[in-house]
Amino acid sequence: MERLIFRHNRKKYFIVADAYNGKKIKDATETFLRSSAGIVKNTLKINGATIGILGNSKLVAYIGHDGLMDFRLKEKFVNIDNKERDVIILACYSKSYFKPHLEKSKVNPLVWTTGLMAPEAYTIHDALTGYINDETNQEIRIRAAKAYHKYQKCGLNAAKNLLVTK
Repeated sequence: MERLIFRHNRKKYFIVADAYNGKKIKDATETFLRSSAGIVKNTLKINGATIGILGNSKLVAYIGHDGLMDFRLKEKFVNIDNKERDVIILACYSKSYFKPHLEKSKVNPLVWTTGLMAPEAYTIHDALTGYINDETNQEIRIRAAKAYHKYQKCGLNAAKNLLVTK
């Protein structure tokens, strides 16, 4: 696993990106689901500031292959701290595969998918831009769809049908 930390150049936002070896996709999926429910939490110290990560974050994202298409999870991911977290899941068919695991996690899905997709950085970049600008779920979703269409050339309507909210 590798970790990269980014800080927004004008606003007080940090992005902590954890990369997993593909052999550990089940661990990555479980960590995402546990974080979304507030089950696993942590903090980091950066330049004297303490920032929340995992379940201590307001927004938790999963980007990559949808391992739930390949394996089943028995664990129940029930919210333990009554905090609602925003989530973005850029993976194939993420809404249908992740929704059952998130039903008791108290999450606000900003963007997830209804079909096959290429989970690439431009989509999360534009979604996060909307998030940092305090846009609505729909505005964030539209930003993500526009970015997806721009690079995948799939048609804006197709991108809007692929990237959905709630």
